[in-house]
Amino acid sequence: MTKSHALEDKYNAEEDAKKIAEHEAEQAPTKTNLEKLPNPTGWRLLVMPFKVKEETKGGIIIAQETLDRARAAVQVGYVLKMGPLCYEDKDKYPTGPWCKEKDWVMFARYAGSRIDIDGGEIKMLNDDEILGTIDDPKDILHAM
Repeated sequence: MTKSHALEDKYNAEEDAKKIAEHEAEQAPTKTNLEKLPNPTGWRLLVMPFKVKEETKGGIIIAQETLDRARAAVQVGYVLKMGPLCYEDKDKYPTGPWCKEKDWVMFARYAGSRIDIDGGEIKMLNDDEILGTIDDPKDILHAM
């Protein structure tokens, strides 16, 4: 009968823990990009601003500074998520919600808080900052 050494036991325990962690990672469902975004609280909405084209119809590439200014001025976005209290105040919204998830909405130029994410930005708006809904954001944006 051989005796195991404490060092061998520790090594085996670490290997077992590593295998268990790898197995759990494989079994865990992967999150979508939408699930990775923050969840709005209260009466807030999570909106993805419309992305301005980086090239004109004629093929001219627009300067980065101009793109940055245009993106900051965009007042149209796509509603990604809504907080649990959005449009619940019956006195303030007697006719019901002004918008819903997956709607294109208009909002004031400086409304909400900008949040930088990988690949762009999103905005967190209050439910009363929505000015209206639209069918297609390209219909109202200035042509470059």
